[in-house]
Amino acid sequence: MNLPAQPMELVAPAGSFAALQAALKAGADAVYLGLRNATNARNFAGLNFGNDDLRRGLTLARQMGRKVLFAINTFPQPGRAEEWHAAVDAAHGLGADAVILADPGLLAYARDRYPDMRLHLSVQGSATHADAIELMRERFGIRRVVLPRVLTLQEIERLIRQTSVEIEVFGFGSLCVMAEGRCLLSSFATGDSPNNRGVCSPAHAVRWSERDGHLDARLNGLLIDRYGPGESASYPTLCKGRFDVEGRLDHALEEPTSLNALGLLPRLAEMGVRAIKIEGRQRSPAYVTQVVSTLRAALDAAHAAPARYAVRPDWQASLARQAEGSQTTQGAFDRPWK
Repeated sequence: MNLPAQPMELVAPAGSFAALQAALKAGADAVYLGLRNATNARNFAGLNFGNDDLRRGLTLARQMGRKVLFAINTFPQPGRAEEWHAAVDAAHGLGADAVILADPGLLAYARDRYPDMRLHLSVQGSATHADAIELMRERFGIRRVVLPRVLTLQEIERLIRQTSVEIEVFGFGSLCVMAEGRCLLSSFATGDSPNNRGVCSPAHAVRWSERDGHLDARLNGLLIDRYGPGESASYPTLCKGRFDVEGRLDHALEEPTSLNALGLLPRLAEMGVRAIKIEGRQRSPAYVTQVVSTLRAALDAAHAAPARYAVRPDWQASLARQAEGSQTTQGAFDRPWK
């Protein structure tokens, strides 16, 4: 197995300064974060960065030789483009190592205003084929693309051969059955787009109620799940609820489970994947510490001796504790039937 001389980067989520510190201490090569406004796709109370924390975080990262990537990855609302332009201005002024964008208008703004700024195409750009990626490179000069979690290993390998743009893939975290960040199910149920509210199930729409010993989880009045006595309850996300379909109660759309690419790291590196991304800016510093430290150890082992690489049971156990429903999957990466 021939691996590139440069190891894959480990890109970690930072929803707060404490999470940023945790990610860097645990071994992340880069963190991605958002401003405390609607310009990023995790815009809700208690998360994200003001100017003071941004400066502290950037200083810490510089001292440790790490990178800070700004996620300005939502789509500007009509009549409010200046807010998104201001976010790009702030990222450049603060010295972001890269800006993660999805909207073509914002990409054009960043390209024209700051030609030296490194641009990454967000997963919300939904670029799943070489023509889309190359168009963004030719028009806007993107240097990296974050691929949606719908492609097989064979499809990713083919993309890498067809483009000079760096490829970043998710290695751990929640999965989504919709176009990234643009869930029509959530919009239908709550009237709010995840692109604008920063979460599939905005808190104002979530209701819990007890009845006859059972716990009901509702999203804007819609029953998403019903838990029996002693059964663990999860946050009500429409696509991961249980529904009665022709007399059978089941996860009709998607089971609560997390992507886990531990077993695929040497293969991804050999293919030429440039970076492994961890999902979870809404998660705690403890989650960040656990997942980053586990993937750091695995990436180092895979790079040092790819032919002898094997997933350790304690790595799997560590990630399973942080997974949705304590379950993990290789997701679309592993589709033997395709």
